[in-house]
Amino acid sequence: MQKEINWLLKEKYRGKPSAKFYNDIERLKKGEPLDYVIGFTEFLGCKIDLSKKPLIPRPETEYWARQAIENISYDFSSLKNRKITVLDMFAGSGCIGIATLKHIKNARAVFAEKDQRAIYQIKINCALNNINKKRYRIIQSDTFKNITGKYDYIFANPPYIPTVRKNKIQASVLRYEPKAALFGGKDGLFYIRKFLAAAKNFLNDNGKIYMEFDSMQKKSIEFLLKKYNYTSWEFCKDQYGKVRYVVIMRISFGNRS
Repeated sequence: MQKEINWLLKEKYRGKPSAKFYNDIERLKKGEPLDYVIGFTEFLGCKIDLSKKPLIPRPETEYWARQAIENISYDFSSLKNRKITVLDMFAGSGCIGIATLKHIKNARAVFAEKDQRAIYQIKINCALNNINKKRYRIIQSDTFKNITGKYDYIFANPPYIPTVRKNKIQASVLRYEPKAALFGGKDGLFYIRKFLAAAKNFLNDNGKIYMEFDSMQKKSIEFLLKKYNYTSWEFCKDQYGKVRYVVIMRISFGNRS
């Protein structure tokens, strides 16, 4: 607790305690996550406001988002002026799409999110990070319901915790973070099924999908990829050595071996 208090004092109050600081200590003592009490978090060099209480970005998500951004830079290194289209599905705070826009100057993004509070949060964070309004759109959508067009990259961090594992989730997470952003039905695959059933129809030739999931869901996701006729994918580990995300490729006919 003392470590969190010290961090709060440094990050939010610049080392100068006040009445609000002591009120925030009480919030911490009641179990509220430090990032909510501070009011923001860092994500790949971007400041992500959390005032609307979206899902707090996790280090695992930051890890694969960094890999994705580095891969985009490499894939398009010889095409400096070509616009890169990105869809950030289940966008939440908008952290993944915003980091992409921040680091890939010729990227254009669509943020898709069904929760109205999160829609407001994405607007706040785009403004906070000085993202030109011409470079993005925010669409309220339940998965692909209101989405049109095709994209070079689709990023997805869907709700994937099985409700049957609810009793294993940290108490502060259950109490304070949005349950709709955490749980994906009894087996955790409700939104993943919906996403994978349609995602390939929104992906450009030679485009890529990055999707996060729980390592225990690997076999189920492999089954779904085959069921929905995906042909090329790679499961990848996070910084802790756990299988955490899958990269799905749509290879154009001309590039098939």
